[in-house]
Amino acid sequence: MMTSQSFPLTIASNGRVVIPAAIRATLGLADGDRVIARVEDGALVIEPVAAAVRRAQAIVARHARPGPSVVDELIAERRAEAARE
Repeated sequence: MMTSQSFPLTIASNGRVVIPAAIRATLGLADGDRVIARVEDGALVIEPVAAAVRRAQAIVARHARPGPSVVDELIAERRAEAARE
């Protein structure tokens, strides 16, 4: 990950901001890639969609119950119901 660096940016009249090449390279961003923007503690945070998904998965994983997969249990129940019909 990039060490903490600051880059002065300018907001264009249409609201666009150019992400410097050094940051795009560090994040592995290419033309057409999608990013997520959010305000966090008064700061603008821009991150690749894949990073946002990993962050969300980590949050959910902290709340997942141990043991068998709920999805696997549901599938097994549905198959058992279908077999009885």
